[in-house]
Amino acid sequence: MGLLDRFRRKKGDNKKKGAAKETSEVSELQQLCGDDKETYEALVSTMFLYPSKIGTSMKNAAEEAKKFEKAKDFVKATTMYEVAGGLALYAGDVDKVVEYFSGCERLSSSRKYPILKNPEKAVAIAQEYYKNHPKA
Repeated sequence: MGLLDRFRRKKGDNKKKGAAKETSEVSELQQLCGDDKETYEALVSTMFLYPSKIGTSMKNAAEEAKKFEKAKDFVKATTMYEVAGGLALYAGDVDKVVEYFSGCERLSSSRKYPILKNPEKAVAIAQEYYKNHPKA
């Protein structure tokens, strides 16, 4: 084998690697959402994997968000509203999910939150997910 042969790829190697990438595993959240890609995208961007490890409560996060909003620090306020919304999602409180993510959308003109389109369904799927993951 020559020196250059070591660096050349065989034509069949690329096909084998491509086939391995195409067969991906489906996550449990994807299974719960089924064909509803919109709800899946909404949840994947708002759910916490381990909400019990968040260092604050939903109430405290909401209070901090309001405090930052009054101080005109909209980036921190948006972040804290997102934390409060994720914790509300974990708690299963649809009204709070809508309230907190609406606050995020109001403060962040560039970002839209698809969870607001159908929050009842998103919360139901999130609760099913968290029920199956008691460590969360």
